[in-house]
Amino acid sequence: MQPYRNIAGNSGVEAFDILHDGIKVRFVNGGTYLYDYRVPGRARVEEMKQLARAGRGLSTYIAKFGGEYAERID
Repeated sequence: MQPYRNIAGNSGVEAFDILHDGIKVRFVNGGTYLYDYRVPGRARVEEMKQLARAGRGLSTYIAKFGGEYAERID
């Protein structure tokens, strides 16, 4: 997984993997979750990908809009 840059310095996100049709996100608490085009949907996943690449806002976005995930990985 690619480390999350965490520009603001207070993110709950530790790392991520961008997939063709989804994103895997590992949180500092150790949980890793898959978000994909099925759940929570393409538009939300694409926004999450952009935020992950930017290194800012991903944890807040997930807290607001990404509570549903396709699968818990670990």
